[in-house]
Amino acid sequence: MKKVVFLLTALLSVSISQAQDFTFGVKGGLNIASVGGNAYSGLGGLGSKIGFHLGGVAEFPISEKIAVQPELLFSLQGTKWNYGVGGDDLNLGYVNLPILGKYYILEGLSAEAGPLVGFLLTTNVDDDDRFKKLDIAFAIGASYKLNENIFFSLRYNKGIANINDDSFTNDKSQNNVFQLSAGYAF
Repeated sequence: MKKVVFLLTALLSVSISQAQDFTFGVKGGLNIASVGGNAYSGLGGLGSKIGFHLGGVAEFPISEKIAVQPELLFSLQGTKWNYGVGGDDLNLGYVNLPILGKYYILEGLSAEAGPLVGFLLTTNVDDDDRFKKLDIAFAIGASYKLNENIFFSLRYNKGIANINDDSFTNDKSQNNVFQLSAGYAF
């Protein structure tokens, strides 16, 4: 894991040192989150949960059509579930750091993809050791700049790492999150 964080930091550092002009801003929006995998199959029902994300974003152009976009976001994820009586939703609050490569297809319209590292901050489960503190995902999506300041994006974050702690279960579960965002660049 240390190698992944080092590689992402090195990539970002090289991109920043070569960037001649950069922008930064804020963004926020809606999450439609679920937990996939086999850890909870047969125990009840899982469904999509509505959450949110909010944080900062920067864009470092590499060329006219290519840029690197790191973000730092708080993201409320989890799943809607119905186990036994009560059926409370599972809330998992992460600080996510996606580092995306962007390719501008047309003026204002870009495709984006890259790794995402998440750090679990909060959960509504009494036994918070049930979940690993580190999450890894792959993000893919698109953004549209309406003008120099206002932008919109649609993204899917597909969990790669098992979010269940090995001491809880040997079965695997991953975060899956659709994000719809609006933002303002300064």
